[in-house]
Amino acid sequence: MTLLQTKIGMPLAEFMEAVEAQPFELINGERRIKLPNVFGHSKVIRLLFLLFYQFTQLKREGEVYTETTFIMPNKADTNWVEGSRIPDLMYFAGTRIADYEAQNPDHNTRPLALVPDLVIEVVSPNDKVSELDEKIDAYLLDGVRLIWVVDPQRRKATVYAPDMEQPLHLNVNGMLDGDDVLPEFQVALADIFRE
Repeated sequence: MTLLQTKIGMPLAEFMEAVEAQPFELINGERRIKLPNVFGHSKVIRLLFLLFYQFTQLKREGEVYTETTFIMPNKADTNWVEGSRIPDLMYFAGTRIADYEAQNPDHNTRPLALVPDLVIEVVSPNDKVSELDEKIDAYLLDGVRLIWVVDPQRRKATVYAPDMEQPLHLNVNGMLDGDDVLPEFQVALADIFRE
């Protein structure tokens, strides 16, 4: 008896066409539609982006992006997308983006095929806990080094990293820091949640 293997994902051209019609993430072979943000969600993303941007400009290293798709191409076929993610915010350490652009002359016409060092997910009222957990697991399998899940409604955050036995839960008085991914970067949750 021969077992047939199903190839998870879709061709890059089909992916790009489908995402243009309706943004989605491809997690474990399943399309997850990207819903529009509520305004409070967008304000938190904007604040975090500005803090990261100022810090990276001051240090003259690293790049930060908001709501940008990155894909997981098939290792044998770069025109096949096995997965995709759209974090609210993602950070790339050092010269990783410049190196990626130098190695991929067509980078402006394809989705980003580079796993970020740090991702931030801001919890929205319409997020399902099970889907968020699955996305965190996917990030860790992808190789993301640090994940912050910021929950404005509950005024708390959770930190994940591959080497952590348990996630770190922070209340409104807690401090998020970049650890070894972004040394010296810190932000107080109270400052994020200030209206």
